[in-house]
Amino acid sequence: MKISVLGGGSWATAIVKMLLNNADQVGWWMRDESAIDHIKTYNQNPKYLSSVELDPNKLNPSANLSEVVANSDVIILAIPAAFLNDSLKDESEDLFEGKIVFSSIKGIVPESNEIVGEYIHNKFNVDFKNVGVISGPCHAEEVALEKLSYLTVACQNEENAENLAKMISCRYIKTTTSDDIYGTEYSAVLKNVFALASGICHGLNYGDNFQAVLISNGIQEIKRFVDTVHPIDRDIKSSVYLGDLLVTAYSQFSRNRTFGNMIGKGYSVKSAQIELNMIAEGYYATKCIKEINEKYKVDMPITDAVYNILYEKISPIMEMRLLSDKLS
Repeated sequence: MKISVLGGGSWATAIVKMLLNNADQVGWWMRDESAIDHIKTYNQNPKYLSSVELDPNKLNPSANLSEVVANSDVIILAIPAAFLNDSLKDESEDLFEGKIVFSSIKGIVPESNEIVGEYIHNKFNVDFKNVGVISGPCHAEEVALEKLSYLTVACQNEENAENLAKMISCRYIKTTTSDDIYGTEYSAVLKNVFALASGICHGLNYGDNFQAVLISNGIQEIKRFVDTVHPIDRDIKSSVYLGDLLVTAYSQFSRNRTFGNMIGKGYSVKSAQIELNMIAEGYYATKCIKEINEKYKVDMPITDAVYNILYEKISPIMEMRLLSDKLS
């Protein structure tokens, strides 16, 4: 099967690296033509994970999105959710006709407040059996270093999930499969929100004891939300839910935790975004989840606190002090 990745960032680069271990050819769309020229010349992405060497005999980078998709059977989306609709808005509704589309995006499409799987299904008429999700716990930086990592591939069609799992499995990547596309995708969105909370608390000099309470309450908040939105039998303690939350909340590589840490230390949202120079999906996801939860009315005190800090400009010190009385 011919496979391609859409997106030019660090996670897209990490996925390309995994695929090159097994695939004969990998298509790769990115918007930046200068980066494409650099990859073709030097076999590395100049902006993200530049230490990763890419096999030029197997890799086909291009700035023509429709052409990359047309030449593929399987598409992996790795475009930040905030820019996904803008990247695809000029494409025809039959762009993904006959394709299998997996999202590795940990965010919500802000224009419609849809998780990526729903967005692809609704906008491009892709059957849910051909829509899937790739979830962690896994950071791109550790993939670049070839440190042992685990991924979960979710799809309602078990064969599609298993086939992709085989394509990304290698010496340093182990995979499992799931049919919970809603739970895995919403959980991946929410863990970024809680990583922001973790970073804010770190910036405010809260200690490890409080962080443990914060994140244990975070997984309970994830369970309440995903069980309300899509009530099926799932083990919230498995690595695709709890493990992904833990690594995002605690890791030095977590851009959401780093972003939150800046906010806790007094940075404005705009100055933190400029200094980070990467997309912190949790910032956009916080507003989307807040709006989605107006329908479901799930008790989400951590999400509410992060929203108040980022969008209502309430003092992080004050908001976290109020949050601490709601945790147990």
